[in-house]
Amino acid sequence: MDVQLRVKSLAEFILESISEITVLVPSVVVEQESFIETACYLYRASMAIKELMTTDFTCQENAMEIFQSISRSVNLAKLKCQKGIQPFSDPELITITAQLEEVIKHVGECLSFIPPSTFGDQHYAESAVRSLSNEMQTAHFEAQASKTNEIDKNMVSFRKQPKVEPASTPTEMDLYPISFEISTENPQFLNTLQLIEMLKSTSSVSERNDENISGPLTTLPPVGQYMEPMYETFFCPLTKKIMEDPVTIRSGVTFERKAIVEWFEKLTGSEQIFCPTTGQKLMSKAFNENIALKTTIEQWKERNEAARIKVARSALSLASSDAMVLEAVKEVQSIYRRKPYNNTQVCSVGILPLLVQCLEYKDKDVRSTVLELLLQLMEDDNESKEMIAEIINIPAIIEMLSSSHQSIRHASLLFLLELSRSEALCEKIGSVTGAILMLITIKYRWSYDAFASEKADETLRNLELSPNNIKRMAENGLVEPLLKNLTEGCEEMKIDMASYLGEIVLGHDRKTYVAEGASPTLIKMVHRGNTLARSAAFKTLVQLSSYQPNANILIEAGIVQVMVEEMFVRKIHNEPLNSKSEAAAILANIFESGLELENLQVNSHGHTMTSDYVVYNILYMLNNSTPDELNNNLIRILLVLAKVPKPEATIVSLVKETEASYTLIELINNPHEELSIAAIKLLTVLSPHMGHLLAERLCKTRGQPENLLIESSTETTLITEKQAVSAKFLAKLPHQNLTLNLALLYKNIVPTIIQAINQIQRRGTRSSRFESTYFEGLVGILVRFTTTLYEPQMLFLARNQNFTAVFTELLMKTSSDEVQRLSAMGLENLSSESISLSKPPQIKRKKFMKLFYLPKYLSFGYSRRRRIPLCPVHRGACSSQNTFCIVDAKAVEKLLVCLENENPEVVEAALSAISTLLDDKVDVDTSVSMLSEVNAVQHVLNAVKEHRQEGLRHKAFWVLEKFLNKGSDQSASDISNDRVLPAILVSAFHHGAGNTRQMAEKILRHLNKMPNLYT
Repeated sequence: MDVQLRVKSLAEFILESISEITVLVPSVVVEQESFIETACYLYRASMAIKELMTTDFTCQENAMEIFQSISRSVNLAKLKCQKGIQPFSDPELITITAQLEEVIKHVGECLSFIPPSTFGDQHYAESAVRSLSNEMQTAHFEAQASKTNEIDKNMVSFRKQPKVEPASTPTEMDLYPISFEISTENPQFLNTLQLIEMLKSTSSVSERNDENISGPLTTLPPVGQYMEPMYETFFCPLTKKIMEDPVTIRSGVTFERKAIVEWFEKLTGSEQIFCPTTGQKLMSKAFNENIALKTTIEQWKERNEAARIKVARSALSLASSDAMVLEAVKEVQSIYRRKPYNNTQVCSVGILPLLVQCLEYKDKDVRSTVLELLLQLMEDDNESKEMIAEIINIPAIIEMLSSSHQSIRHASLLFLLELSRSEALCEKIGSVTGAILMLITIKYRWSYDAFASEKADETLRNLELSPNNIKRMAENGLVEPLLKNLTEGCEEMKIDMASYLGEIVLGHDRKTYVAEGASPTLIKMVHRGNTLARSAAFKTLVQLSSYQPNANILIEAGIVQVMVEEMFVRKIHNEPLNSKSEAAAILANIFESGLELENLQVNSHGHTMTSDYVVYNILYMLNNSTPDELNNNLIRILLVLAKVPKPEATIVSLVKETEASYTLIELINNPHEELSIAAIKLLTVLSPHMGHLLAERLCKTRGQPENLLIESSTETTLITEKQAVSAKFLAKLPHQNLTLNLALLYKNIVPTIIQAINQIQRRGTRSSRFESTYFEGLVGILVRFTTTLYEPQMLFLARNQNFTAVFTELLMKTSSDEVQRLSAMGLENLSSESISLSKPPQIKRKKFMKLFYLPKYLSFGYSRRRRIPLCPVHRGACSSQNTFCIVDAKAVEKLLVCLENENPEVVEAALSAISTLLDDKVDVDTSVSMLSEVNAVQHVLNAVKEHRQEGLRHKAFWVLEKFLNKGSDQSASDISNDRVLPAILVSAFHHGAGNTRQMAEKILRHLNKMPNLYT
């Protein structure tokens, strides 16, 4: 117990010594900063010592040793502070400064020796003491040699005067010289309750002092130590408050003007007027303004407000709770509200970094209040605004815009609004990721928060001062500022805005809006502007025209005439811009939207877009070496014109007569893939009109036609658009063109095609959006070989690759109607050759066997002789591979299934293939019987009922007539008993074409629905 008492006694001695040091520091003559920092560190250490006194540290073995070491250091510091009261030389100053630094470091080291067990479960206390220890051990003081050791004697006497005397004015010293860069995240050495208790310590300021300083000081550091005392003369005897406008009445007593006026008004009607304080009778109600006292009070307030700001700063640096931070911030607010010019003092004492750090607090009241204070400091003060913008974390402010707390959202919006009023800061705000987007989002949420919407809109208008922000707004959907500057701005501004429009990617809804507002201006810039203006306008118009719904808007703005003039008429001199390509791209984009072109005028001479004038000029440009990009756009225009009969005929005629066909075929090999694809598409469109000519010229072109299919797809590579259009082009060229077929055969293309087909079938799912077109093209190329089987090499190819099996399999293993149609066509062509290829078997006998030849019925073993099977339809030896027999290939049943397809072209192709089994050259009776067994009649009847196409009905009627003539009674019964068929036949008889009408008439007579003229 004696040891514990000694430790406590020593601790109290240390605390008393530290208190004496804090009293001595204000009297130091030279290098106050080092002495103040020493006092600050020791004061904070005293708080740590007080904290230790509440624990069982006094029971620790090393407690006495630690406190003794600290006591020696504190005594040394006290001696140096006492010496600092007297002037001394610069060398002495440097020595003392170094000694003070060593004192602080030694005290910090002593604190580090405190065992962790001392704190128990009070982790915050342990963390705070460790943090203070580390900070003290790394402390560094730097002596500033003074130019003179003399100071103002009046100031010395001023400091030494007793506080109780009105004449004295204690120096405003700050015992919390915390570095402005200290983070509020550093753990403090006090817990919240102890710190608040300490901050409630008594001061020499009376309670009336506290009440009349506009802001509570209950939880701030002991402000009375740093403030001048309050004098009785400052208070109005009536209101008991500090006077704002003091006036002196005839009795010599001073009152608040408003208060004494109200007192005199109460005495109205009374015969006597007397002083409310002395009771002295007054001759009049007159009074004089006490200018001297008013000035004194104002000066007192200003001096003490500076001290209060420092106290608040210290509180912010030491605060360990949200409540203390909020108190300090509100204190600064109250000071600023009284006199807004106090912001200079607030900014100069380094409080701004601490306020910014407070924005990291989670408490919504702290963050919103700090933002409000920063906003007050910035208002109408560009210097403060730039200072705050330099240290503030603007991205963090932007994040607060999405806070769930309305107070934080509004405070952050008002803060950004004030910052945005500085043109120099607009770019800094707008460059923050997501800032513009957040503001635009808030602007359009009027129903959710009208105030926020209004302020966001005002902020965005301020941010328009930066052209880059206008671009950012457009990128995020707010295009009105850009359009306004484009249409109303100066020439340079218009160019910038047009360039922005060409660079940003607009959403579809915005493209239409921009097209409506910007098209007239952009077209004028193209027509009349300089090189830069034209380039920017062209780029934007290309983008706007790429959205097809904008076509009518652009046409109404007069774009067609201007673009046609650019292409055909205007000559560009000394311009690095090739406007013809952009003009062609714009026209191609517009025309691809599906507009009516017949009445679309292109110039003042009455020419329309479908006139020969346009076609001639485009083909002329195409035939003359023009840039690839321009050629691509010219072909795109021709593709649109080719869909209209009049210009289509002109295009076909000119391509035949000129070298345009060679030009287009040569473009197939162009490395510019878009151009190559466009050329192939145009050739495909022209192939029905001049297919043989194109096929012949294609075969004469180096590297063709094999290069069209040289890039076969694999199971891992995706099918490209060029592969798809190339296969389609080869499939569309006339199938009977032997030159092209032989060229493909000689290049051994067929195995590659079949391999690609098998790969697509194995994949099952579509791997590319071009796969269907490519697949159909490959099957179409195979079909073309079936049309020239008269050529021995083609016949050998069809047998070797077993075309019959390939097409039969494709009938059912595909979801593509076009593939089914093509497969049925291929089977039709192959089956048509079966009649000539199917021959009766010839048995060769040796000559010596003829001498012993016996009649068949007497021949030994006749019944056991192996018979060679004959096809019942073709009356010969048949096989699916060698004679292409579709009966042997089991294709009939699959063709009948195709008759149920909804696509009439598939049904017609399947009927055509089936009809080859009913040709007069085959055994029709057997064919009809075989088809009856698989219910072919019903399939054909269903097809007739479902489809009305002329060609399909003609073929269906032809098949039904065969069944009526050659079929069984059951087949005839099925046909005659169908209730719908007669009506269909009558309709065909009345409205059908010649052949169909004749077939309908035959069936009607057979069904006794018409009189038979021959009976």
